[in-house]
Amino acid sequence: MSARAWAAFAAVSTLWGIPYLFIKVAVDDGVPPAFLAWARVVLGGAVLLLLARRAGALGSLRRHWRWLWVFAAFEIAVPFPLIAAGERHVSSSLAAILIAAAPLFVVLLALRFDPSERAHGTRLAGLVIGLVGVVALVGVDVAGQTDELIGAAAILVAAFGYAAGSMVLKRHLADLDPRASMGASLALAALLLTPAVAIDPPAAVPSASAIAALLVLGLLCTAAAFVFYGALVVEVGPGRALVITYVSPVVAVALGVAILGERPGAGAVAGLLLILAGSWLSTDGRLPPGLAAAVTRRRPSAAR
Repeated sequence: MSARAWAAFAAVSTLWGIPYLFIKVAVDDGVPPAFLAWARVVLGGAVLLLLARRAGALGSLRRHWRWLWVFAAFEIAVPFPLIAAGERHVSSSLAAILIAAAPLFVVLLALRFDPSERAHGTRLAGLVIGLVGVVALVGVDVAGQTDELIGAAAILVAAFGYAAGSMVLKRHLADLDPRASMGASLALAALLLTPAVAIDPPAAVPSASAIAALLVLGLLCTAAAFVFYGALVVEVGPGRALVITYVSPVVAVALGVAILGERPGAGAVAGLLLILAGSWLSTDGRLPPGLAAAVTRRRPSAAR
């Protein structure tokens, strides 16, 4: 991974660790999941389309509309409301950790659609360890509680959508300007979500805290994060790009504990540790360039 890839990785890991807190704030305030997702993508899409228009990048979308529709459905229109619906029943911390199953779905889909993304050796071991972490989380902290099982299932379906969307992005949309492709995808997702919003609109005007959460979700966690994510997939492929789902739970758990007072159970702690180990192995156990150079420089002096 290049320095540019590591920078994008750090940005997306942070920006996609934040949403679970703000989604929880909004749904606990009574914002319907479909409306939350719709408001988020409308805000993010408007910003990105404006930037793409100023850069003259919208023309690159010609002949790609079919795959933009597919990407919008799998990556945005299905996962976003499912995560919000899931967080009605599980904590923000558990939601973020469950999304870590996305790279595992990439491996499964790669068996049929993308041989270059098939995992072998150490990387496969890392993905298996990550799966064990997800199983530990669901089996210990969620099993036996029907509402939480439904919420966890919804979030795992969202993780599958993220995996499928990432593969579509790599194979069919990687050459597009990320501001244009992501902005158009968000706009298409807004269209797909509109019927659901019409069926279940908000019963009242959201509170100030919920409106603030929607703004953060739309501008930072959607507009900014999708640009970084598009660049990351192009650099390293969808399998490694989705390793952000192994790192973002750390941010989400920290925020859930510090701000929402969540207390992850034994399964969540064990699952998170296993997922972090899987993250390390699934990137071939490599250090970021700056840290690797620092370690290399220190070795000779240590030998003396």
